[in-house]
Amino acid sequence: MRTDFTPAQLLDPDTRQSEKILRACVHCGFCTATCPTYVLLGDELDSPRGRIYLIKNMLEAGGAVPAETVTHIDRCLSCLACMTTCPSGVNYMHLVDHGRRHIEEHYRRPLVERLLRRVLGAVLTRPERFRAVLKAASLARPFAALWPARLRAMLSLAPRRVPQSSPVDRPQVFPAIGERRMRVALLPGCAQQVLMPQINEATIRLLTRHGCEVVVAEGSGCCGALVHHLGQAAPALAFAKANIDAWEREIEAAGLDAIVVNASGCGTMVKDYGFMLREDSAYAQKAARISALARDVSEVVAVLGIERRTEEGRRLRVAYHSACSLQHGQKLHREPKALLAAMEFDAVDVPEAHLCCGSAGTYNLLQPEFAGALRDRKLANIALTGAAVVAAGNVGCIAQLGGQAPVPVVHTVELLDWASGGPMPPGLNATLAAAGRTTGSARSAPAR
Repeated sequence: MRTDFTPAQLLDPDTRQSEKILRACVHCGFCTATCPTYVLLGDELDSPRGRIYLIKNMLEAGGAVPAETVTHIDRCLSCLACMTTCPSGVNYMHLVDHGRRHIEEHYRRPLVERLLRRVLGAVLTRPERFRAVLKAASLARPFAALWPARLRAMLSLAPRRVPQSSPVDRPQVFPAIGERRMRVALLPGCAQQVLMPQINEATIRLLTRHGCEVVVAEGSGCCGALVHHLGQAAPALAFAKANIDAWEREIEAAGLDAIVVNASGCGTMVKDYGFMLREDSAYAQKAARISALARDVSEVVAVLGIERRTEEGRRLRVAYHSACSLQHGQKLHREPKALLAAMEFDAVDVPEAHLCCGSAGTYNLLQPEFAGALRDRKLANIALTGAAVVAAGNVGCIAQLGGQAPVPVVHTVELLDWASGGPMPPGLNATLAAAGRTTGSARSAPAR
């Protein structure tokens, strides 16, 4: 693709990078077939190729941004299916991230929209704030009919019961059981520890049981992805630097073999810290080191090797939902499903596995109509599998699908933990009973 940036514009490192990305695009259109919004709308401007043109024109023009451009870029889920499809290696992720930052700096949204995006960035990234808001939402639920449509959609995603905070999310060290084989840091995250604290608990049980010393480092927390995809550069970089500093202290103190992330959207973000901070002289080298250490939990478990220790759930049919940030962002698709199969679950892919479920960070809150259509399409495909449970590697997908799915939706690590000696994931007792299996009660258990 031809570009027309001025020499002055190319002094900016983000613009130089975006020009390289734009020049790699050959207009082939392969990306349109795998783009969820193009599949829904059939509008070229709601395809990756169309958005690439819009971003090119926007960055070349500089300054104020047309409202139509904002509309089409806002509709992008950042699912990155286009990057998996692209034969030319166009790094759409870095391009659309730059586009969103430019919009945030040069476009003035309507007041309500500005406030909503600021509130989401300030609340979802802070567990104590998020927990308080969810508790307030439960009180407001009886009056949902009185709320505007967008707020009703947001309320529908809030859980009816807010779990208690888990002690495992506080800074501490969980020793390996038996001989120590690895020392890893676990990203505690933000929204996940509020919505589904059992995921971190299952991760720690699974890893320590198989010889990992697990560190929850003082100062680590939100990865920054939520605000990053809202175009809010300053808070995103602040979260990234806080995590880097926290993990660097652990590396200096006792070393780390890996930084484990069990929310795939966060994993894609942490693996990109090196790029994000490449121009920061104080952090570039440290960020690159952290990104090189970042691993999805499935990558670490595959290295450790696990074995089934219970008869419960053997040959249970599991529909594996491959989260976009895992299969497209991190290029990990077969690995989690292979782990499920190795643990003797009957693991099957969901049809149209390349299409997003509509969660996409805050997308289901900001674009509820499109997110709902994608969720319903995904649930219809899940039903075709005949599975008794759905497994996914991202908390956003689990929350998006779980409220409407006719079967339990759990994190992959919860099933691996259960099969290798941990407690049964919540909600599976009824599923197994319906399948004619005799089981014990699902139970809570300490972290290891």
